[in-house]
Amino acid sequence: MNPRIVTRLALSDLRRHPGRTLLPGLALLVGVACLIASLMLGDAMDAAVKAGAERVPQPVGVVVSTVGDESKAPDLDDVARQLTGAPNVAKVVPVQKVSIDMIGADGRALPNRLTAAIDPGDPSLNRYALQDGHTPAADGEVAIDKVTAYQRHLSPGKKIELVDAAGHPVPVTVSGVTQMGSHGDEPFVIVGKDLAAKLNPRFDTTELDLLLTPGTSDIAERANLAQQLGQGISVTTADGERSIQASDNTVRVLLFLFSILALATSVFVAGATFRAVYLQRQKQTALLRCVGADRTPIVWANLIEALITGGLSGTVGALLGGTVARLLGWILDVTGVSTMLGATQLQPAALPSIGYLITGIIVAAALSAFAAVRPSLAAARVSPLAALRLADEATPERRTVRARNVRGWLLVGAAVLFALGALATQRSIGSPFFALFSGIAAVAGVFGSFGPRMVPFLGRGIGWIAGKVFGPHVRLAGIELGRVPQRAASVAMPLVLASAIVAGAVVLIGTARDIAFSQGDPTRPDAQIADTGHRPLGPDVLKAAQQPEVDQLLPISGGGSGITVNGARMGVAGVDPAKLDAYLQAVHQPVATKFGPDSALVGGWRLGDNKVEVGQQVTISGLAGGPRTVTVVGTLPRVDLDFADVLVGDPRIAPVSAVVVSVKSGFDQAAYRNAVLAALPNSPTVTVTTASQSTEETQRNLDLAAVTLMVLLSLSVAVAVTGIGTALSISVQERRKEVALRRALGVTRLGVTAGILAEAVLLALTGLVGGTILGTVYAELLIAGMGVHTWPSLPWGQLAIGGAAVVVLAVLAAVMPARTASRVRPAVGLAGS
Repeated sequence: MNPRIVTRLALSDLRRHPGRTLLPGLALLVGVACLIASLMLGDAMDAAVKAGAERVPQPVGVVVSTVGDESKAPDLDDVARQLTGAPNVAKVVPVQKVSIDMIGADGRALPNRLTAAIDPGDPSLNRYALQDGHTPAADGEVAIDKVTAYQRHLSPGKKIELVDAAGHPVPVTVSGVTQMGSHGDEPFVIVGKDLAAKLNPRFDTTELDLLLTPGTSDIAERANLAQQLGQGISVTTADGERSIQASDNTVRVLLFLFSILALATSVFVAGATFRAVYLQRQKQTALLRCVGADRTPIVWANLIEALITGGLSGTVGALLGGTVARLLGWILDVTGVSTMLGATQLQPAALPSIGYLITGIIVAAALSAFAAVRPSLAAARVSPLAALRLADEATPERRTVRARNVRGWLLVGAAVLFALGALATQRSIGSPFFALFSGIAAVAGVFGSFGPRMVPFLGRGIGWIAGKVFGPHVRLAGIELGRVPQRAASVAMPLVLASAIVAGAVVLIGTARDIAFSQGDPTRPDAQIADTGHRPLGPDVLKAAQQPEVDQLLPISGGGSGITVNGARMGVAGVDPAKLDAYLQAVHQPVATKFGPDSALVGGWRLGDNKVEVGQQVTISGLAGGPRTVTVVGTLPRVDLDFADVLVGDPRIAPVSAVVVSVKSGFDQAAYRNAVLAALPNSPTVTVTTASQSTEETQRNLDLAAVTLMVLLSLSVAVAVTGIGTALSISVQERRKEVALRRALGVTRLGVTAGILAEAVLLALTGLVGGTILGTVYAELLIAGMGVHTWPSLPWGQLAIGGAAVVVLAVLAAVMPARTASRVRPAVGLAGS
């Protein structure tokens, strides 16, 4: 084998037909672009997290914090007083946080309290970096996190409202925006000490920053303080704290995993395209074999050509990685996924680093060569006489067809056996694995081995139905899918896989939601009224709660924090026994017998943990009226009573902190909520949480999870759609005479374009329909394997939006082949080969 001849042979077709030769690299280009984009977007997220992470200020030498059980740890405020004025300690700076309430866009307080950091008042001691503005003043200003600023369109100088300790709104000015993002749906703010004292006088000291006197060794001082402060206290050097880099690899890992799936899809598409390209060159290969060329040089020439194709595709794909990364970041912003992750408006670099560029080239070249191996070997095995036949695609040998059928039936049989195994092992760890193997075998059998029959069959069916609406072009496009069935099956397979994953996931999510909502939560009240800051509820709130829709209403007097029962910290509340019985009857729960002013009900989980028994007397300490001894007469009923661990039959132990409500049958919970809130315009921190509202929040979270999955799988879908474009490009080259004949018979350019676009749409719909059916079936199999027998829930809206996006991408991928076909001139097309 002469290397020079092999190299010339590899470059010959690249010089004569560069478009056709480089066509297999298109899918690899998109796959590499997705890979580099995921890496660059992950880098941008990691950089954003590190830039906004809490940091130890440079002047600090030693950091003191607590370790172990917080209930048994020393009070850091006492430790701060102990260290103030100690040798070698120049200053003790408490790191403090406070829980506050913020008014939302609707004029009511947000459902959950915020954790606000208290600014130390010295810019050199700030722990949070700002991306805009300045640190807040002691009073009247706040700095807010960048995600909340993005969501609420806030910037320095804008006004927001917080709530003081008495529950009154306090307008403040946004002084700056932090580089830190929010945590979930909870905004993060920085407030000055004077403002914090107005909002909530109870500060929480989390750490102590110690400034050492000049010349003091931080290592030596750390050792001295650790020995002095004893157990329960952690003493570390500030340099040691700074060396711990905050990072969030969530986006990086997710995007990388799904980009690997996109690369695998690109290999599949590239392999199918290589097969089609080598089929077009079969006469050239046959002539080489006729003049004495061995198979080995032909295979090596094809692999060298594939390496060149992959290298060029990897270069372009890596260079496009920055653009794709920014597009993905924009999609994450639009869909709301980025706010959930705590980072918005990520700006990856426009161009990849040298390392990423080399990575893209190597990965694409290696995958291109791998994808070309089997098609190259198959092309070299074709005998010269068979290859010289005039047919566009030689009819498969009977032996090949028979082997494919046997393999298909074996795979389908295996899928059935695995499915039966999933049903036989219900409620066990093996059931989902049986279902997974069954799904893999089913896809490989139905759309792999039987794909050349199944895909054209589905395409013709969809084309026949759509043809009645859109005309004969669509019906003819459905027939065209059967012209080269193997190619159509290869193009549809990646879409089938991606569609099956998406459909299966959203069906699982929707069915789980329906099951949960249909069964309901018997412990959840129809409505619960409380204050976000745990402030006592006044008579105006109790009056507003008495709406016509109310069946029963139960005020609960929460004892607050710091209460112990026999020395153990517990949540204690008091209720009126008669009102409790009426409420329990309304929610179809057994009443509490022998429950009175000197008795208590204890949560069943507390009986075992704290060695408390029914009939035993316990002492409650920390109440406003002093210690109280009660007798345990039973366990708490199975209803939500404001998270109480111990319920005393006396509502006078504390002010009313919550009200649970049972609404009459047939009344709307949302209307009740709106009526109560409308009656309390001057109490912005009072919230009414309904069971239906909780259901809507759960639905929103599930929808967000489904959208996240669809966005991540869009990488694979984008690669799969390029397969439609490459297949149609090759198809147009092969059908130039046919297209010219149509034009000669009077078909307009628009008609030719419509026919090619219709083929793209039908291929996309075939993959979507097949994948959706498979995904739904195996989602139902997974649900049945868990021992739940119900009909699957299909979120048609989400599936329709995803399907429409895929169809649009398929049309865009087919624009160039359609344009090429429409520009074929009848005379030239009929005269040329």
